[in-house]
Amino acid sequence: MRNWKNSISPNKAPEGFQDAEQPEMLPEPRDLGGRMRNWKNSIGPNKAPEGFQDAEQPEMLPEPRDLGRRMRNWNMRLLMKRLGVIGGLGPMATAYFLQLLIQMSDAKTDQEHMEVILHSRPQIPDRTRYILGYSGENPMPPMVEVGRGLASQGAEVIAIPCITAHYFQEELEEKIGVPILHAIEETACYLKEAGIERAGILATDGTMESCLFQKAFADHGLQWVTPDKNGQKQVMHLIYENVKAGRPVETARFEEVSGQLFREGAQAVLLACTELSLIKRDYPVGPGILDVMEVLAQKAVQTCGHLKGEYERLITA
Repeated sequence: MRNWKNSISPNKAPEGFQDAEQPEMLPEPRDLGGRMRNWKNSIGPNKAPEGFQDAEQPEMLPEPRDLGRRMRNWNMRLLMKRLGVIGGLGPMATAYFLQLLIQMSDAKTDQEHMEVILHSRPQIPDRTRYILGYSGENPMPPMVEVGRGLASQGAEVIAIPCITAHYFQEELEEKIGVPILHAIEETACYLKEAGIERAGILATDGTMESCLFQKAFADHGLQWVTPDKNGQKQVMHLIYENVKAGRPVETARFEEVSGQLFREGAQAVLLACTELSLIKRDYPVGPGILDVMEVLAQKAVQTCGHLKGEYERLITA
């Protein structure tokens, strides 16, 4: 074969075969790469070669740089859980919680953000009034109904951007059948890891009376400071008469009650009501403030997405 090949020119048939119909000769191996490059350069990225224009065109493969991005998105989706949110407690706090989820997510495209299913039901009865015995309207049944609805839509984890609602945490989790992120427990863990030994608590009367933070702090060996009777009235005024009512925040009241806790030895003061979180969003609050809703959002992103490094530290400097 080698002698036969060497005895003829590349496009000349052997003796005795000149009159036969000649098939198109295959290119030499060294020419094949060049011809392929020329063919690729002669057509656009979405243009078929000559003779194939009328054929149904398959979807073009992505460029290598696009393929890497698509693979990253695909891998992220595999690792991310679907978050359900029981919202509307209150509505503005829920909207801010969603904003925090987006801000804290390490996502470079829309597709890299976590999937969130939200049911906002502001008609759920007031949690504090029920806990304190001022109202017989139990908020549990509608919260369970909303949670089950989220679970039926595929929620794998649930968050409740209402701190007082964590009074019902265990029963809600049991009846809904989906894990619920525990903002209070996560806050105690965060303080412990941050080296905080004594923290002040600003929360609703319902949260205070049920000792939700006090119990969690005791389990983690933390100390706490709470406002006196007058200071607690200031907190409730800020929550119900300012934020929930849609009125401007009387910042002097906030400075007075938070300053009292710092003077009593608090190394950090907790905004332990999601309405108080809106004060931090809209007004300067000074150093040493930890927003519990930010702790909840941070945990939600860590569980269901990817957290930006800048949101690992949450206590204001």
